[in-house]
Amino acid sequence: MLGHLAKRIGQLVVTALGVVTLVFFTLRLIPGDAASAMAGETLSGEALKHLRSQMGLDQPLFVQYVSYLRDLALLNFGETLTTGLSISGLIKTAMPITASIAVGTLILTVAMALPLGTLAALMAHKGHKTLDNLITGAAMLIDLMPSFWTALVLLLFFSLWLGVLPASGDVNIGDPGQYLRRIALPVIVLSLTQVATLARITRTSVLEVLGEDYIRTARSLGWSELQVLFRHALKNAALPIVTVIGLSFGSLLNGTVIVEFIFTVPGLGNLLVAGINSRDYQLVQTLIVLYSLIFVIMNFLTDVVYKKLDPRVQF
Repeated sequence: MLGHLAKRIGQLVVTALGVVTLVFFTLRLIPGDAASAMAGETLSGEALKHLRSQMGLDQPLFVQYVSYLRDLALLNFGETLTTGLSISGLIKTAMPITASIAVGTLILTVAMALPLGTLAALMAHKGHKTLDNLITGAAMLIDLMPSFWTALVLLLFFSLWLGVLPASGDVNIGDPGQYLRRIALPVIVLSLTQVATLARITRTSVLEVLGEDYIRTARSLGWSELQVLFRHALKNAALPIVTVIGLSFGSLLNGTVIVEFIFTVPGLGNLLVAGINSRDYQLVQTLIVLYSLIFVIMNFLTDVVYKKLDPRVQF
C-alpha cells in the first residue's frame, strides 16, 4: 500500500510538471501577450515596452519558466498580470462556488443514473425489451446533446418561459435559498450530460451479475427483487461504476467552465475564461494546474475506493 502511494504521488508530481510546462509554453505561442491585451490601442512603442518590462515579459522564456516553477513550489501564486489582484484570494472566493456545483452534480447524477441503469438491467434480464430500449435510447439521446446546447434550452425554458430559476444575478452563499436557485440550472445541465453515460455503464454492469449463482441464491432465500438488485447485484457491479464516476469528474471540470460562463456564475471556470481572454498567463497557469491536481487526486481516491469495495483488488 505504501509503495503504491509513493508511486502515485510520483505520478502526480510528473503529471503536474508536464501540465505546467505544456501550458506555460503553449500560452506563449498565442499571438500577443498580457501587456498587449491590457494596453489595447492606448499604448505603443516605448510605453508598451516599459509595461512588458514591469510585468516581467521581456525576460527570456526559460527565465520566466524557472521563476514560475520556483514560485509554484513555494505556493506563491502571485498576482494577476492584468488587475494586480491576489490569485490566492480569487481562488478562495471562486472555489466554494465551483465545488458546490461539482458536488451537487455528482449527487444528482448518481441519484438519477443508478436507479435508471439498474431498472434497465432488470427489464433486459426479464426479457422486457421495450422499456429497456426506451431507457437506453433516451440515455443515448441525452448523451449526444452538447452541454452548451442543453444549457441554452434549459435557460430558455426555466428562466424565460417559466421564470422559476434565475439565469444570472448575484451569487450569495450567505443566502442558501437564493444560492441554490442560482446554481440549480448549472447543476441540472451538468447532471444531464453525466447521467447518460453512468446509466448505460450501470445497466451493463448490473446485467452481467444478474445471472450469477449468488443472485439466484438470494432470490431462493426469499429476498425481494429490490433487495436483490440494490443489496447484491448493484454492490457487486460497483467497480466499473466507480471507475466511470471517477473518470467523469474530468469532463465535469470541463463542463463547469462552459456552464459557469453561460450562466455568469463567478466560479473557477468563469475565472479561467477571463484569464484566457486577457492573456493573463499567471492566472491561467495556476488554474489549469489546480484543475489537473484535482483530477489526479480524484483518480487516486478512486483506487482507494476500489480497495474498500472489493478487498480482492490488489494495488
